[in-house]
Amino acid sequence: MLSNSCRYGIRAVIYLASQTPGNIKTGIKQISRDLDLPTPFLAKILQQLAKQKILSSSKGPHGGFSLLKDPRNITLLDIVNTIDGYDTFTNCVMHKGTCDGVNSEKKICPLHEDYEKTRSELIRLFSNKTVYELVKKADSSDYITI
Repeated sequence: MLSNSCRYGIRAVIYLASQTPGNIKTGIKQISRDLDLPTPFLAKILQQLAKQKILSSSKGPHGGFSLLKDPRNITLLDIVNTIDGYDTFTNCVMHKGTCDGVNSEKKICPLHEDYEKTRSELIRLFSNKTVYELVKKADSSDYITI
């Protein structure tokens, strides 16, 4: 459901939140290496997050990325909205666009009612799950790797 860009962005934000607190910047090459993600692709994703004031970005030899917000105040929905957009939750599973916008007769797709329940659950989950919670959960688990 989520694009690779969005999944990489979530991983990177969780990674940055798990780093030493404060304004210490982590370079893109370090993030890319530690998460085993392609550097140019990851750089574009992190710039999107910086434009939306989720991350702080600085250039130069001591530049890099850090969280601009407290991880307790960053939800998964913030990241998804920034990278994939809210359309992720409103678009039809079968058609392009929203179900009611598919044709002039406003007929919904056959999956609409079933998917509506799942969509509502995902929005609630992503709205309530913070980066801080995910870092704590990952830190306390032996099987989760960011």
